[in-house]
Amino acid sequence: MSFPDLLKRALPVVLIVLACFTAQANAAETEKPAAEQLRLPVNAKHVVVVDDSTGKVLMSRDADTVVPIASLTKLLTAMVVLDAKLDPNETLRVTDDDVDTLKHSKSRLRVGTQMTRQAALELALLASENRAAAALARTFRGGEPGFAKAVQAKLRELGLRHTSIVEPTGLSPANTSTATEMAAITAAAARYREIERITSLKKAKVRVDGRPRAVRNTNRLVGAKGWNIRVSKTGYTEEAGRCLAMRILNGRRPITVVLLDADGSAQRLRDAAVIRRSLARQPR
Repeated sequence: MSFPDLLKRALPVVLIVLACFTAQANAAETEKPAAEQLRLPVNAKHVVVVDDSTGKVLMSRDADTVVPIASLTKLLTAMVVLDAKLDPNETLRVTDDDVDTLKHSKSRLRVGTQMTRQAALELALLASENRAAAALARTFRGGEPGFAKAVQAKLRELGLRHTSIVEPTGLSPANTSTATEMAAITAAAARYREIERITSLKKAKVRVDGRPRAVRNTNRLVGAKGWNIRVSKTGYTEEAGRCLAMRILNGRRPITVVLLDADGSAQRLRDAAVIRRSLARQPR
């Protein structure tokens, strides 16, 4: 067989092979994991960054591991309380049942303190007051069992199969979720104007026992130069490490950032700053 004949027979096979290689190369280029788009030196062990305008995951690190979430729990507590449409002006009284006997955490709300349900909500979200969150659950319709039932219904509504909430404060290490599902919780919380309003305040005066009390946001980034934070919640327990969930605006793009189990407050703040600077360099 002459060389031209061999070439004619081999050419279709060569073209098919080249087409396959080209298709695979194109697929590899277009199917790069979203996590590859941001490779940042962050300290938190579990991280997710989501562009909420598109649903695209911009960064992910061990985002589907179930871990304690500490006071990030209070975002769910607030949503459930607001869903119930209870009287915000009803007076709540802190009782012995609201005292933390698990971690023995400090509180500025002594037993007997009185405040409205609205004030308790603000204290729980802004200052992360555990006794305020406990009082919100205790005075829920149906008491703590009614609150627990409503929380489970909320988890089902949001499709959160890897989130477990056993109490309203986050003090229990049994309150767990993943970075991915915490991003969904944060995005859901952003749909509540009252949660957005409260958690985006740098500081506020909340009436306790009939007198205004100054409280500051536990997230030092709120109100800081260069930050446009719409929803924010911090958390810490020994088991959970330093945690942070935020909805921020990058230009006009809403971005959810979740950091779980950072080694310290400084590392948590640095992680957030590293992510923000990287986002600022991206096309908007």
